Amino acid sequence: MDFSQILLEKNQLIIDRWVEAVYEDREIEATQELTFKAVRDSLPDVLKALATVLSESEVNDLKTLVSASLEHGRIRAEQGFEPAEIAQEYRLLRSVVFSTLEPDLLQGSPKEMLRAVRLIDAVIDEAIARCFDSYTQGRLLELKQLQKQLSLTNQELTRLVRASRDNISQLAHELKTPLTSIIGYADLFLRQQRDREPSVKDNTANFESIERVLRSGRLLLHLINDALEISRYDAGKMKLQLVPTDTRELIDSVVEIVEPLIREKELSLIVDCDRAPLTVITDPLRVQQILTNLLSNAIRYTETGTIRLECWTPSESDWIVAITDSGIGISDEDQKQIFDPYFRASQESSLPKIEGTGLGLAIVSRVVKLMQGEIQVVSQPGKGSTFRIILPLEILSTSP
Repeated sequence: MDFSQILLEKNQLIIDRWVEAVYEDREIEATQELTFKAVRDSLPDVLKALATVLSESEVNDLKTLVSASLEHGRIRAEQGFEPAEIAQEYRLLRSVVFSTLEPDLLQGSPKEMLRAVRLIDAVIDEAIARCFDSYTQGRLLELKQLQKQLSLTNQELTRLVRASRDNISQLAHELKTPLTSIIGYADLFLRQQRDREPSVKDNTANFESIERVLRSGRLLLHLINDALEISRYDAGKMKLQLVPTDTRELIDSVVEIVEPLIREKELSLIVDCDRAPLTVITDPLRVQQILTNLLSNAIRYTETGTIRLECWTPSESDWIVAITDSGIGISDEDQKQIFDPYFRASQESSLPKIEGTGLGLAIVSRVVKLMQGEIQVVSQPGKGSTFRIILPLEILSTSP
């Protein structure tokens, strides 16, 4: 029997049954939004090649089979099919072909039937292999294109971020000059008014208004300076000035800076730095910046009790500074974000509102990282906080 001729005669019936089976199969979800033509794609060519392979009188059309199978895989890749869906498609094709040809196969001799079954299986297996090959190539090409697009997008985002950062930095510099002037003139005006005779002094309301201007101006200038610090670090422009530094003198200078704040809130400051190293190779201004920020925070968030400053040398390569307060503490959730710029830890509504820019700890964490150190925090709400700074005794590099 000429099964190739029978296959060609039943070509359209096989296609219709196969497309219907593919649509009904719930494992092939990609077909839900495809048309009949889109699902069928190159299947007629695959069946034509299969017919020539089955024919004993014609030359095997393996070239058409390979071409059709490769095209099928390419199309399926573009249509977003998963590999498992393609494999299920071919399982259904095999089933449809055999069920459609079964009456005819049973009429042939055992030898003819065995040959036909083996050839059909072999051809479909070859079609699957070629299809997956082109499918994989299509997916790899898509991946390369996506990678290229992502690379270009990343470059554009980097450019935009850099441009934005430069604009912010330039804006901050522009704002600093008039603000410094406003603060200077307001301060001068206040001092002049206080030196005048009581009869010619401005009234209290005017003084309070000027005090507010002065206070707001200083806060805004502080915010701008902090934003510039963050911008300089992120741009890689923050540099260290490394010199041999006397740690005792450094600690004393920091204590002198925060002492008025301690007295104003009637807190107690305990300094225990007897175990501190005598000399370290570091940037003293940056260390002073770190400790002043942390001590100011400790004072700001502590209403009563004690602030403790400790220094010691745990090893031959590091030294540690720890600042402990008896303040409101920080929740575990907030501890995950306290080093993010502009983040303010939540506080109870019953407590007085605490002013701040939300940049202090962000700057501290960046400066500590620049100095090749580490910052740790231990805190519980209502039980105070401890910030521990671990710094090298000798910083060998100034790069971030």
